[in-house]
Amino acid sequence: MFIELTDHLRCTGDHDEMFLVLLPDQMAGRRVDRGTLGCPVCGRVTAVEGGVADFGGGRPSEASTSLTAPAIAALLGLSGPGGYLAVFGSPGAAVADLAQVFPGVRLVLVNPPEGIADSDQASVLRAGRSPLKARSMRGVVIGGEVGADLGWRDAAIAAALPGNRIVGEGEPPSRDDLEILATAGGVWVARAMPPAVRR
Repeated sequence: MFIELTDHLRCTGDHDEMFLVLLPDQMAGRRVDRGTLGCPVCGRVTAVEGGVADFGGGRPSEASTSLTAPAIAALLGLSGPGGYLAVFGSPGAAVADLAQVFPGVRLVLVNPPEGIADSDQASVLRAGRSPLKARSMRGVVIGGEVGADLGWRDAAIAAALPGNRIVGEGEPPSRDDLEILATAGGVWVARAMPPAVRR
């Protein structure tokens, strides 16, 4: 897990969004290989083992996806390095290709398929509910199995910075804080609306 990612994580406990405190036990450069994340509100402790932060309740995705790295790159329209791209579920299988098409952008994989390891290119998070703070990601990609769960879908959408894009599989959501830009072949693209211009 990237040490700087700590600033973009939240406790998954049932309370208002709160920062986490990282206590690293073993580092590899800027990656935390082993340690703990603690919540100052509820006292919940999340273990980091093998670089993977396990918030509890998360399972590897077993779904297929039609989203390839080139398609994601074209639809998101991200340019330049910096920040984080969150990938929820099955599209995390394309991590190697995503790292190539988004050089300098840190990848955050939430419940990717089995066998995807934490690396210098991507942080892997396992969780039963989204551990990402609202309005913290430069872009968000939502696999079909995540989009089918409204709670997960809404939490994933909330993680996008206003003005930035979200790419998802499944039925496009109808929300006041989203501008749907395109839909085709079971994939939708939307822009997170800044608070001042929400419809």
